Amino acid sequence: MTGTVRSRSVVGFIVCIATVLSVNTSFARNDIDTQRPDAPALSAYGKYEVGVKTLNLSFADQIDILSLLEAKGKPSPLPHKDRKLTVEIWYPAENKHSQEIKTEARALNAYLRDGKTQVQLFGKAVRNATAINTETSFPFVVVSHGYPGNRYLLAHLAENIASKGYVVASIDHTDSTYRTKAAFASTLYNRPLDQMLVLDEFERMSHDKGSFLHGIVDTDNTAIIGYSMGGYGAVINAGAKLSDPAIKSPIAPPFELLELYAKQSSRVVDSRIKTVVAFAPWGMNHGVFDTNTMAEVKVPILFVAGSQDDVSGYENGVRAMWKSAIHIDRALLTYENANHNAGAVMPAPEEAFFFDEDLGFNVSEHYTDAVWDNVRMNNIAQHFSSVWLDQYLKGQDRSAYLSLIPSSNDGVWALDKEGVALKEHTYWKGFKERTAKGLRFEKLKASDNPH
Repeated sequence: MTGTVRSRSVVGFIVCIATVLSVNTSFARNDIDTQRPDAPALSAYGKYEVGVKTLNLSFADQIDILSLLEAKGKPSPLPHKDRKLTVEIWYPAENKHSQEIKTEARALNAYLRDGKTQVQLFGKAVRNATAINTETSFPFVVVSHGYPGNRYLLAHLAENIASKGYVVASIDHTDSTYRTKAAFASTLYNRPLDQMLVLDEFERMSHDKGSFLHGIVDTDNTAIIGYSMGGYGAVINAGAKLSDPAIKSPIAPPFELLELYAKQSSRVVDSRIKTVVAFAPWGMNHGVFDTNTMAEVKVPILFVAGSQDDVSGYENGVRAMWKSAIHIDRALLTYENANHNAGAVMPAPEEAFFFDEDLGFNVSEHYTDAVWDNVRMNNIAQHFSSVWLDQYLKGQDRSAYLSLIPSSNDGVWALDKEGVALKEHTYWKGFKERTAKGLRFEKLKASDNPH
């Protein structure tokens, strides 16, 4: 009898624990809007409420790379089809009853790296909120994910920037998402084009009186934020050309279609693009770009990298790109000892912590860094991206936030009793005491010779 009672007690205890765990899991939140206490000043959300919408766009008569790869010989004409792109838009919204909005209206339904598991992400943006009614239009920012990725991978940054008075469009690049991943040749060809197709469409909508974007987006002041392969596309649209070996590479589209981005191409930088923020841009370490082709860049770029990036490379990759863009003002933000995910990627959703047999790794590894906390990296990225965009899209003087000693660890905190900086104060502006650690920020002007 005693044994029976004990067995029932154990069973009951297990059931209770299982119930608690189930409840905790069902109410788990994947927040993308977290601000740590040590977040730098300009990572804070801005004065605007934020709305978010999904648009399904279609662009007629685009070269179909996947069909071309399956063709025997060179078809004439080349196969074409409509290219469909899903775009998520974050924008300044009307401040109406924001505290009464249901939690579900703030959810983003995103797929994980495995392409099968769907999760909810939560930020401050409200689904389909009314765009703010203002006589002033906002600068435009295109966000472009890595390979593979999706339009939510940099959602933390897109939403944050929108709150400061920007219209932000993040693209699901067909053939490059977790659910549509296909031949890499399609990404090499389509990534720069996708960014420009979206820019053109948003300009059209800005003049369409029937569009919710009418009058609120200024595409003449555009920035592209790209991560990894998104950075590859962004630096091309900033003027970088591809090397001859890249055009003829076995992984490139056939028939040298990448000649479109070659050095001898007559293609010019679109005057609407005023600057680029390139997180871990891919290509230099694989000979896709070289010192000569990077010298073709025409607009200012903020490069962001981890010093241990084993995908895009650091010394022979992102840092080499920064050095080689000799005709522009540019900066390089380095997260010391971070890998490829430095700054760009949102925190790993709770549901991502499992080993996927098909992928051969734990899904969370797609998001995390071995050294840095994601939220910490994100807050720093939000700060510097805001500084850079304010400087180059809005014409605001943010020079004090960009005039930093190279190593954050060398900064000296020296304020008087009234909080006024003393002569020896060299701490990074915007960072609280003891928080500017493990970073480097270096600038070069067009006239500087880094060699």
